[in-house]
Amino acid sequence: MALVVLDAGHGGENPGAVYRGRQEKDDALSLAMAIGRILEQNGVDVYYTRTGDVYESPGQKAMEGNAVGADYYVSIHRNSSPYPNQYTGIETLVYSQYGEAARLASRINRQLAAVGYEDQGVNVRDNLVVLNRTRMPAVLVEVGFINTDADNRLLDEKFEETARAIAEGILETVGDRA
Repeated sequence: MALVVLDAGHGGENPGAVYRGRQEKDDALSLAMAIGRILEQNGVDVYYTRTGDVYESPGQKAMEGNAVGADYYVSIHRNSSPYPNQYTGIETLVYSQYGEAARLASRINRQLAAVGYEDQGVNVRDNLVVLNRTRMPAVLVEVGFINTDADNRLLDEKFEETARAIAEGILETVGDRA
């Protein structure tokens, strides 16, 4: 079966985006752990870049994913904007708009849109280390804007559905390889 790296973004002294006391690193870790449980229940092996509040650089995390020989790399984050409540929705970032990572990203976005998130699309970001230094298909999922009240409400009210949506997008892609 496939091995999926789940990377909870930020951690330790790096909180990521912060809004009204809410820290991206906490949401990312909670989601990564919930997604991992669902994947493991469905026979997928999971490697977590962190299971506690510690920081490793994106380069270290990419090297870990390569070292364990993962089939996929999924980094979990929350987006942020210059002003509160300016934007809403999810987006998934990829190194290239073509290939298996782009298919994985599209599937994750489709599942999250079904939960109720506005789909901001699959967008290319070739300058992100976890996307350009990994040797496997890699995506970075921005699960709503941390400084948008509606996105936080949706995540809080539909946390399990959100985790399941990301897991389902991964499972659909892993199933293609079987």
